[in-house]
Amino acid sequence: MPLISPPQDRAAQPATRIRLVAAGAAVVTVGVGLGLRAVAAGSVAKYGGDALYTVLLLTLVVLVAPRATPLTAAASALALSWAVEFLQLSDVPAELSRRSAVGRLVLGSTFNPPDLLWYAVGAAAGWLVHTAMSAVPSRR
Repeated sequence: MPLISPPQDRAAQPATRIRLVAAGAAVVTVGVGLGLRAVAAGSVAKYGGDALYTVLLLTLVVLVAPRATPLTAAASALALSWAVEFLQLSDVPAELSRRSAVGRLVLGSTFNPPDLLWYAVGAAAGWLVHTAMSAVPSRR
């Protein structure tokens, strides 16, 4: 009997395990984001938060669709991030942000073109971590 099991593909991993890891990653991502806000200011906090926003969306995509490939999850998170940013060209997010702290955190309020780049950075970082985690064999 081999001591090291061969790597398994995503389809072989139980969906429950994938969801638990994704939920844990979401909690860690929120914690890192709050920590970043506590210790950093200015551009580091702003753009780091943008990247982490997309990482959080990636974890939520995996939570909902645990069989999604790393590329699909990252592309979906990036598309959602960009959609929210482009929505800021309308008055809807600004109005919701004035009424609700949750609305401000989720939707933002003002379109900022550099945010698009930092969302892509977050998607790339999330893709790298997700790809690495997908290669780790599950313990039975």
